[in-house]
Amino acid sequence: MRFKQQKPTASTEVNLVPMLDVMMSVLTFFIVVSLTFTAQRVSNVELPSTTGEGGEITTGNPTQLVIGLNRQGEIILAQSPVSEGEMLEEMRVFLENAPEGEVILKADRQLDYGLVAQLLLKMGEVGGSRVSLALDRRE
Repeated sequence: MRFKQQKPTASTEVNLVPMLDVMMSVLTFFIVVSLTFTAQRVSNVELPSTTGEGGEITTGNPTQLVIGLNRQGEIILAQSPVSEGEMLEEMRVFLENAPEGEVILKADRQLDYGLVAQLLLKMGEVGGSRVSLALDRRE
């Protein structure tokens, strides 16, 4: 019994370069998108701006507690209004758990500075030199 001889078939090759290009593009997209979501934002707060030099705030840092003060004078913590006492207690707990932690106040630019200064003083009594006021930088 004779078998037919099969002709050798062309070997199939998988070209990995285009696949890697697509994977890197997708990875870059997700990195950029994830970085936009890491910044801690406080709703309805318009920060005062400055053109001066100063310290940089690293957004999304887990050792930062961001507290907002909106135009109505409400203290915002974790996107919800809280009382001054609740805020100070939350600061105490945060600073005990994070010895290198920072507390940042994001106050609306339309507020009277006296109100902001009073809140900063009370926050300073709890957090000392680890309390900062956030500003927007003008280019």
